Amino acid sequence: MISTCLPQAGLPMPAGRLGRYENSEAFAEYSLGKIKSLEMKKILKKFLPDKLFIIYRFLKKQLRFVSKDKQVHFDTNSVYTGHLKVTYRGIQAIKCPFDYVIYQMIISEMKPDLVIDIGTNKGGGALYMADLMDTIGHGFIHTIDIKNQRAEIVSRHSRVKFFTEGWQNYNLNEARGFSKILIIEDGSHTYEDTIGALRKFSPLVTYGSYFIVEDGVVNELAKEKGLNGGPLRAVDEFLKENKGFVVDRAYCDMFGKNATFNVNGYLKKVK
Repeated sequence: MISTCLPQAGLPMPAGRLGRYENSEAFAEYSLGKIKSLEMKKILKKFLPDKLFIIYRFLKKQLRFVSKDKQVHFDTNSVYTGHLKVTYRGIQAIKCPFDYVIYQMIISEMKPDLVIDIGTNKGGGALYMADLMDTIGHGFIHTIDIKNQRAEIVSRHSRVKFFTEGWQNYNLNEARGFSKILIIEDGSHTYEDTIGALRKFSPLVTYGSYFIVEDGVVNELAKEKGLNGGPLRAVDEFLKENKGFVVDRAYCDMFGKNATFNVNGYLKKVK
């Protein structure tokens, strides 16, 4: 009975059959305790508000006397602090690591002919995508900013073309001849710039491709002051105007509900 019901509960038999347990009864007692603990956790998770559940988990850890160096804690603010330190090949590349993983998945799957990247900064993100394109042997990047502050190694990459007069002055004719286009908006994050870029560049996005709006997480971080609602407001308004785009929840929720800095920002063209 023990050997058949425990695997269904997702509890692996310890190494060496009973492992550190003296007999099957001892292992059964331990396993039933784990099952009850998991059931209680599910009940608390269901009925307690998220913030209270976080407090419950924190207090539970403290009562178990887990040493500080063995505790696990991270949240949106800690990831934000860390993402400011991210580099790619030594070049500053300010992006959430979750989104770096998702970007390579999208580029590998779609194999876009052209990525229009609004917001070059130091160029680490553009370099990362250009190297991915080298790997798959396909694609080019048009990266846009209002000034040239990119690293030399980025400037030398053959797949990257630079524009330094802002997204408003990008000539859409530059995208002619490319059949599969993906857009990334990572500019000032103000509502005005974001909605303006969405309206200007969305007609270039091809069926099945994406318009990725970055950093909607500013609202969660309470950093939207001065952005007039920021990217999230722009995305909400754009989706009301354009029924041809939907939020791709597969990417937004891959690591948890909107566990991305591009909150509701993976906009897929579906018609």
